[in-house]
Amino acid sequence: VGFTMVLFSTIIDITYNCIIGYSLYYLFASFQSPLPWADCFRWWGADETCSRTPKDPLCNLTLDDGYFEIINTTWLQANNETCPNGSEIFIPHQSPSEQYWERMVLRRSSSIEETGDVIWYLALCLLLAWLIVGAALSKGIRSSGKVVYFTATFPYVVLTILLIRGVTLEGAYKGIEFYVGKQLEFSKLADAEVWKDAATQIFYSLAVGWGSLITLSSYNKFHNNCYTDTIVVCVVNCATSVFAGFVIFSILGHMAHRQDKLVSEVIQSGFGLAFIAYPEALAQLPWAPLWAALFFFMLITLGLSSQFVAVEAIITSLLDQFPTFLRSKRLFVTAGVCLALYLLSVPCVTQAGIYWINLIDHFCAGWGLLATALVELTTLSWIYGVNRFIKDIEMMIGERTWLFWLWWRACWVVISPCLLAKICTACTSAPDWGPYLEEHRGERYRNKFDSKEAPNCLQLLATPEI
Repeated sequence: VGFTMVLFSTIIDITYNCIIGYSLYYLFASFQSPLPWADCFRWWGADETCSRTPKDPLCNLTLDDGYFEIINTTWLQANNETCPNGSEIFIPHQSPSEQYWERMVLRRSSSIEETGDVIWYLALCLLLAWLIVGAALSKGIRSSGKVVYFTATFPYVVLTILLIRGVTLEGAYKGIEFYVGKQLEFSKLADAEVWKDAATQIFYSLAVGWGSLITLSSYNKFHNNCYTDTIVVCVVNCATSVFAGFVIFSILGHMAHRQDKLVSEVIQSGFGLAFIAYPEALAQLPWAPLWAALFFFMLITLGLSSQFVAVEAIITSLLDQFPTFLRSKRLFVTAGVCLALYLLSVPCVTQAGIYWINLIDHFCAGWGLLATALVELTTLSWIYGVNRFIKDIEMMIGERTWLFWLWWRACWVVISPCLLAKICTACTSAPDWGPYLEEHRGERYRNKFDSKEAPNCLQLLATPEI
């Protein structure tokens, strides 16, 4: 289990620092006015499909003499005509922020099989990210602990500033109403992907299953009250996520208001939220470069906080495994680990790099992380023994009554293992992934079956046995 956690930390570190590299690039790009993604500028490669507003569809209209003519919607409205069903011609459209992300930042190739060139400016940003990580960890906890005082607290300052600015914008209430549940879809709770994403988010933000928490706790005093620390960290983490949601959706509400759209039509998830939707919303604000710089600097500090502990887990594991040879060479071990991880990260900053990041994120940081946590929890509760584990904790924090441990016994032995097992086994990998995407399917996968034939996750979760 320990080797598995270190392995997953290594794999996730490779891609996670690439995201910090993206944020560094956007931070540097924010020191321009206007912001480069604020409009369709030709200097970064915008084409004719780029537009700040969606283009009206055309109509293939049949005339009285039997000929066809392409008519725009303005002409139809002026002549009180309507376009027959099936005759609409939709014009491809991409927003400036989307094209900037695709064409300028990623220079995305057509598929994962087309590696393309290494994007030199992303490679330099990635190198800078690893230099920051290596410098912060050069002296271990003594150096990284001081840096974390800043990287862990500064995001709260930025979030507060962005929240104050966001709630004062026109239309912000629309985003907040959408966020707090005016349009809740409880049917989504029957989808295993939703539970997987939620569990992965919690595991990411709390660093569960990576070995990072175990690494940091090993530096504590033996009688440190780890129980109180655990409760405080969990509560603060979840409260921060809720707080950040108000920050994000207040500005997205303003963006939806300005574009006269529903909030659901402007929000995106994953990379789309951080590098397309939110930057586009910030570009519409007064003093846009300032807000963009603050936002991406916040992303960088948040990412570095997580990256510090994840890389520290790898370094500490090596030092503990080979104390005689490596403990006195901490600086060289840190430099070697960061250099090796940087070289392994280089494929992720090629033109096909985003495909590799999504691939690793889905299969390693998703199901793999949950499976690792399940094995760790099962080993601890059923093989090592929950009673022995409780006695170990009581050696550090003092004895507690049996009633105190009743809930935790239930969680460790039954509730958590069953939930994780159900999430991990409820469905197969996402039906829209990889070679099964029709637009990315090459000759090698041309005759493969469509994964839509795979069992439906919702049906599996809705079985009477649950």
